[in-house]
Amino acid sequence: MNKTEHKTNKVRLFEQQQVRSVWDEDAEKWWFSTVDICAVLTDSDYQSARKYWKVLKGRLAQEGNEVVTNCYQLKLLAPDGKMRLTDVADIEQILRLIQSIPSKKAEPFKMWLAKVGSERIDEAIDPELSIERAIQNYRRLGYSENWINQRIKSIEVRKALTDEWDKAGVKQGEEYAFLTDLMYKTWSDMTTKQYKQHKGLKKENLRDNMTNVELILNMLAEASATELSQKAEPADLNESAQIAVSGAEVAKDARKSLELRGGEVISKKNAKQLGTQELFVNQLEERK
Repeated sequence: MNKTEHKTNKVRLFEQQQVRSVWDEDAEKWWFSTVDICAVLTDSDYQSARKYWKVLKGRLAQEGNEVVTNCYQLKLLAPDGKMRLTDVADIEQILRLIQSIPSKKAEPFKMWLAKVGSERIDEAIDPELSIERAIQNYRRLGYSENWINQRIKSIEVRKALTDEWDKAGVKQGEEYAFLTDLMYKTWSDMTTKQYKQHKGLKKENLRDNMTNVELILNMLAEASATELSQKAEPADLNESAQIAVSGAEVAKDARKSLELRGGEVISKKNAKQLGTQELFVNQLEERK
C-alpha cells in the first residue's frame, strides 16, 4: 500500500500521548502507527518503542501472526520532521497487537476484549441479547423510542432481504456491498460512500445516522426487493441485482413524491445531531 492520495494524516491523543493515524477514504478505515501504539502501552519514548516494535514484530512473524503478515507501511510525519515510511495497522490488527503486549496499560484493553468476546458468544447462543444491547445503546445515545423502533424494524427487514440473497447464491462481503450500494444509488441518487460523505461520516454505520424518513424509505426499498425476490426466485447475483434495482425504484418513487410536496428526505444530519435533537425532545416530553 503506497498510495497517499485519498488519505488524511492526523495525530490523535491517547492519554496525552500522540498516536499518528491516517484515514483511508478508499478502504474507509483508520490506520494507526504501530510504533506509537507500542510507545503508549509500554510508556516508552519513540526510539525505545521502535526497538520494542522491531523485537515484537520478529516474534509475531515467527508465530505466523497476521498482524505482521498483513502489515502496511505509509508515509507519516516522523519526530525529525520528515515524512518516513512507517508500519501501520487497522483497528482489528491493533486490538490483536495489544493482546501481545504485557503491560498495565494494555490490561484494560485485554479485559474489554475478553468481555466483548464473552458477549458475542452469548449473543450467538441467544440472538435476542444483541437486540437488547442495541436498544440500550441507542437509548444511551439519546435516540427517541420511535426512532429506535424504526431502526430495530429495519434490521428485521434487512435480514429478510439478505436471506433472499443467500438463496440466490449471493456471497457476503463484496457482493452484499455491491447490491446494497446499487439500492442506495437507485433510491437516493447517491452511492453508499457519497451518502456517508453527505452526512459527514467516515467509518460510522449509515443507517444509524438516518432520520426516520430515510430509514422508512430504505426499508421500503429492501422490503419491496424481498417481496419481488420471493416471487421471481433469482438464481444468481445478476438476477438479484435487477430485483434490487426494482425494489429500490419503489422507494425512489416515494421519495420523489414526498419531495414534490415539499418534504425533506435526504438529510445531512448524522447521529450526533439526531441524538442531541431526540434527547432534547425526550427531555421536554418528560417535563410535561
